[in-house]
Amino acid sequence: MYGKPRIAVVDDDESVRQGLANLISSVGYEAELYASAEEFIASSEAGGAACLVLDLRMPGMSGLELQRRLAAHSGGPPVIIITAHGDDEARAGAPPAGAVPFLNKPFKEETLLGAISSALSLDRRE
Repeated sequence: MYGKPRIAVVDDDESVRQGLANLISSVGYEAELYASAEEFIASSEAGGAACLVLDLRMPGMSGLELQRRLAAHSGGPPVIIITAHGDDEARAGAPPAGAVPFLNKPFKEETLLGAISSALSLDRRE
């Protein structure tokens, strides 16, 4: 991987996206922001993300659906699922599909940063 690792944040809440972008940038990563899974898929920049931070519940395609779609087609980058609506069924479905952790909002900044660091060490596309 060359340059700063790019972390894609896919969340329908603009304030969450911006807050995560500030946090991610503060530790030297580049943040890419998407308001929906569909916006991420349509982006020409999406393929360069080293890690994805996906909201579980969004209008249209969910974060877990996006994760499964990417894993089925290319293996995809490592994924961290974040949610304010965690439930046991979704949590049980995330790890087999390749998610690193499943974080309930609100989470501590250092928890997310540790998850990103772990995810980057798992990036299978290098």
